[in-house]
Amino acid sequence: MENKGKREVVVSALQFACTDDVATNVATAERLVRAAHSKGANIILIQELFEGYYFCQAQREDFIQRAKPYSNHPTILRMQKLAKELGVVIPVSFFEEANNAHYNSIAIIDADGADLGLYRKSHIPDGPGKFYFNPGDTGFKVFQTKFAKIGVAICWDQWFPEAARALVLQGAEILFYPTAIGSEPQDGGLDSRDHWRRVMQGHAGANLVPVVTSNRIGKEIIETEHGKSEITFYGNSFIAGPTGEIVTAANDKDEAVLVAEFDLDKIKCKRHSWGVFRDRRPELYKVLLSLDGKNTP
Repeated sequence: MENKGKREVVVSALQFACTDDVATNVATAERLVRAAHSKGANIILIQELFEGYYFCQAQREDFIQRAKPYSNHPTILRMQKLAKELGVVIPVSFFEEANNAHYNSIAIIDADGADLGLYRKSHIPDGPGKFYFNPGDTGFKVFQTKFAKIGVAICWDQWFPEAARALVLQGAEILFYPTAIGSEPQDGGLDSRDHWRRVMQGHAGANLVPVVTSNRIGKEIIETEHGKSEITFYGNSFIAGPTGEIVTAANDKDEAVLVAEFDLDKIKCKRHSWGVFRDRRPELYKVLLSLDGKNTP
């Protein structure tokens, strides 16, 4: 049998502390994208809503004004220029205004600077975030980039195995999850980092694809309607391999540029031979279309 050779891709996850100044944060993101490129990265993931503080600690009308339309968004335009200059793929997270709707969105920028399209976060968690975001209406989308076919979902989406499976069923070869997660203002004793990591390792192993996750670090204090609120973001950005193994990971305090290389053809062969997609029984999964496990179509 003819050996088709390798199809190698280097992925990267960035991790940094945000200020509440857009220009500063975008400059930091660009600096780290350049650092990842210098390490050979082809697809570089920046953390969720990196333009400023994670404002979802509070329900404030003035924070809604941080949203901008997708078209001609200044940060997306800047990242398009950067992607074209470096020849890298950059998913760009942003707070989107669409007429009277608002979304937690991400634009996928290809290595030639082209904007491949938009994904809007599907799952909106309980809490102040519901004040700002409509549930996404794009469905789960896969993007054919220069280096790989990728699936991108956002933060709370990462807790749902259905989302990961939907993306891989559509051909995603790597899953990317930009994130903003840390301590919980309502429960200072809750530390979800190990649970959070294991869930995504499960997505990698169950679907036999690499998973790339980027989270922020640092303490952010926001004035809310009830006084000051703070979150300490726990970082721990990581890249997992196709059996769920952690290939590289950051800590909870330091800026990081993680990189890992994968042979996508080798992983594809393993995914196909393992049989989890061959042996699926979609006709038995209609219960997944219900909320209570009973009222199925």
